[in-house]
Amino acid sequence: MEKHWFEKAAKHMGDAYLNYSFTKGSEQEVDFLIKTLNLKPGMKLLDVGCGPGRHSLLFAKAGINVLGIDISQEFIDIASKERRPNAEFLRLDARNLDFYKEFDAVISLCQGAFGLAGQTNKPVTTLDPDGEILFSMSKALVGGGKLALSAFSAYFQLHFLEEDKDTFFADHGVNHENTSIRNSAGKEITQDLWTSCFTPRELRLLANEANLKVQSIWSVSPGRYKETPPTYMLPELLMVASREIYT
Repeated sequence: MEKHWFEKAAKHMGDAYLNYSFTKGSEQEVDFLIKTLNLKPGMKLLDVGCGPGRHSLLFAKAGINVLGIDISQEFIDIASKERRPNAEFLRLDARNLDFYKEFDAVISLCQGAFGLAGQTNKPVTTLDPDGEILFSMSKALVGGGKLALSAFSAYFQLHFLEEDKDTFFADHGVNHENTSIRNSAGKEITQDLWTSCFTPRELRLLANEANLKVQSIWSVSPGRYKETPPTYMLPELLMVASREIYT
């Protein structure tokens, strides 16, 4: 049974997801993160919201032991086809993780999980549902382990808001977009997309609640990860943080 709106979208797109332009910079993103997170062959990495495995498989190719998780069984099946011995893929819901101090690094990129938990059809009953995912990611890290996640920038979203396509729910910090997606056969369907947006300050506050020490927050674009200070001109924020050793 489908539990999240993204499952329907992923099931329709299948491997056509990899045709979207934002997926074409995976190599640059992984190279940047290997250096930034100081990853070495043999280390363990958890990829939360791994999709069809585009980042996970590149990390595994570099000798890192990877567990990729995603809520979409369709994407897990695609990722598993390459059968790399140091890459495993499981269908898990990022809202219900129970890993504890198992990984040297944890990532969630391109709104694969973090950024998809916000709701606009219910009252705000928790500080931030995406923050709960971040807390679970933090718990999965060994003491001193590092985390990297990307999140849509609220500054960018509001500055470049396309009012004929987007609706921004200020109370929830969530943007709604009604868009068309295609599968590999070219069949098109209309899909609602709900994405949480953040400011650097919000990310720091959520990180603090999750026992993480923020090392940096940069503004980035897909395939163009670099150390750019936060700005409203780029669509994503990339946060790098570490798990406090004593927690």
